[in-house]
Amino acid sequence: MEPSSLATVSADPGTGPTPVDLLRRLRARGAGDPVTHVERVPARAGVPAPWPTWAPAELRTAFARRGVVAPWQHQAEAANLAYDGGHVVVATGTASGKSLAYQLPALATLLADPRATVLYLAPTKALAADQLRAVAALELEGVRPACYDGDTPRAEREWIRRHSRFVLTNPDMLHHGILPGHAQWSGFLRRLAYVVIDECHTYRGVFGSHVAHVLRRLRRQCARFGATPVFVLASATSGDPATAAGRLTGLPVTAVTEDASPRGGVTFALWEPPLLPPDSGAASSFPPPQPTGGHDETADLVQVRRSALRETADLLADTVAEGVRTLAFVRSRKGAEVVAANARRALDDAVPGLGDRVAAYRGGYLREERRELERALLHGDLLGLASTNALELGVDLIGLDAVLICGYPGTRASLWQQAGRAGRSGQEALAVLVARDDPLDTYLVHHPEAIFGAPVEATVLDPANPYVLAPQLACAAVEAPLTPADLALFGDGAKEAVDELVAAGALRQRPTGWYWRHRERPEVDLRGEGGAPVCVVEASTGRLLGTVDGGSSHFLLHAGAVYLHQGVSYVVDELDLADGCALVHVEEPDWSTHARDVTDLSVVSVRSYVDAGPVGMFLGEVDVTSQVVSYQRRRIATGEVIDTRPLDLPTRELRTVAVWFTLSPQSLAAAGVQAADVPGALHAAEHAAIGLLPLMATCDRWDIGGLSTAVHPDTEAPTVFVYDGHPGGAGFAERAYGTASAWLRATRDAIAECGCETGCPSCVQSPKCGNGNNPLSKPDAIRVLDVVLANLPA
Repeated sequence: MEPSSLATVSADPGTGPTPVDLLRRLRARGAGDPVTHVERVPARAGVPAPWPTWAPAELRTAFARRGVVAPWQHQAEAANLAYDGGHVVVATGTASGKSLAYQLPALATLLADPRATVLYLAPTKALAADQLRAVAALELEGVRPACYDGDTPRAEREWIRRHSRFVLTNPDMLHHGILPGHAQWSGFLRRLAYVVIDECHTYRGVFGSHVAHVLRRLRRQCARFGATPVFVLASATSGDPATAAGRLTGLPVTAVTEDASPRGGVTFALWEPPLLPPDSGAASSFPPPQPTGGHDETADLVQVRRSALRETADLLADTVAEGVRTLAFVRSRKGAEVVAANARRALDDAVPGLGDRVAAYRGGYLREERRELERALLHGDLLGLASTNALELGVDLIGLDAVLICGYPGTRASLWQQAGRAGRSGQEALAVLVARDDPLDTYLVHHPEAIFGAPVEATVLDPANPYVLAPQLACAAVEAPLTPADLALFGDGAKEAVDELVAAGALRQRPTGWYWRHRERPEVDLRGEGGAPVCVVEASTGRLLGTVDGGSSHFLLHAGAVYLHQGVSYVVDELDLADGCALVHVEEPDWSTHARDVTDLSVVSVRSYVDAGPVGMFLGEVDVTSQVVSYQRRRIATGEVIDTRPLDLPTRELRTVAVWFTLSPQSLAAAGVQAADVPGALHAAEHAAIGLLPLMATCDRWDIGGLSTAVHPDTEAPTVFVYDGHPGGAGFAERAYGTASAWLRATRDAIAECGCETGCPSCVQSPKCGNGNNPLSKPDAIRVLDVVLANLPA
């Protein structure tokens, strides 16, 4: 962006243009109109309710000091259900005040019973810290709220265990610290009245399945101490929240879904970056990110659209220059860093020093950095923040005027969560979804009814996943010997998992139950990220820069990789997987790095299948073997590939669940697909199908993988596989199998409606392709899917 394109800088935040005027100015700054659709979400008046009769005057006064004169109807309904002893999930929109729904019964109980305790669980440290501020601000005597997580100093932990009555933590600390030390927590657990599970819709896939069993372990320990706490869950609007909450907790849960809170109007724009000339290097001039899930995020072929990252950086600079407090959500850590750096550069070119009002925020930062960034945004020292979804959840960022969403975040629930970060004080707000060059993004910006007219997805998790269940049962056995009565608590498959643990020598069966046989505890990764985090250390100083999850380290921290931290570029000298450490040095190379991998797949078993004549649709278990074998260096200015360098990293093996379809060679020939074009046709269909699956399941393409082949040895036919990227599966393949017709119909439409001639990242090219997006055949992919859809029953 040229400095002259920036709007006049507004001196004070909050005095900028209205959302409609701001959008008009943003649309006018370039040639052509990038907006494909504008949705006006109208303002809504709130419906108040009287305070419950059981709410003590002291608590009502404390809320009144915070500006809460009465609860909204949904808050009162959920609070009454919980106070009466019912498990409840309140699933309403962003900024609807879900926190009051659980704070009201929990704090009323703490005030009425001086011995009662409350446990609050949040998926992120930022959210727990925000809730601590909110509860502490009520200044209620005797509550003594405190955060207990990995950032809590050792000196404070003993005091919290003994004296805090409202402990805020996360599932990881509950799993690693509280439950293994349940003897030290016995007083707290014995008096536990409420368990609050905030943002429970985030507990999906393998992570959600692990958390489901951590909660069962918590219930088991409470029962041993004679406590039966009430569970109160808060969720973004989601499909069938009662069922999902019940699966998560293992308890019958009542849902409260009618949102009675007031809401400011939102102007929501769908923004498609402009097409570039086919020979233009500008599309590749922006350093692409590498998502935490791995693989590179640009195709080898020249992109035909302007980078969504470049577009978001320009929009962020423009809104900040207008004095509009803006949060830009970017899907990857590196992307957030790059967006912030480019917005800062553009602002400084226009007004020296203005770039200091923009920063990046992501996981992996040290605690002090995160807290300072949150404070600076809340107080207006920062006007713009480029963040990963670390700030998607309920951190109360009052005063934001606009949200930029760089790429569809994977689910409609996340999209509305992110959009709802703006306008939290009831003012009008602007939300802009900037489409990436991706099949799903392209489909959505041209099919707005799939966003604004469709219900929010149901949360997918599978507590019966044996790769989750067995290690969780092992953890439970360490905490106390398992009994036959316990197995019912852990659900289907528990007895079989225990028998396997006994056969493996992990458990010993005695008349009183099953006992853990080893000294050390089992190592269980709740988030399914492939192992412990890898520390990133500056070699010359020993300074810890941050961490990267183990599953992504092969892609992001291999020797020679470029690593960004707060706008500073580092190059990795050495990745030591045994010690979990990557040594880096400061360097500003004129190239970026992109890891490449190879994948092999074999079928283990078939759970279910549909015989549709020349087409077969299957669901079953598969073994996937993958290895990062090399990386490319590409010129930042042009995208030119400088060279490809080999890597010697260990192979990774994964047993998971896949959905796959087969076609007869005769049906492909009859549809006009020549034998030589079959690999490219299946490959293109595979890419697009992976890209569109998040439309049907609560996943994004980084949760899933795929493979296609003209003749697979296990099926002896042309086959396309799509598999869950987590051990034992995460429920996504099952969802794909159950919605196969709708899923593949949307895939076919996305390819056919794309304006390119031969295939592009908006339809059939994949950002994570290990074969460099070669071969691909867009026209033949449409023919393949036509054959499948013509034969597959609805």
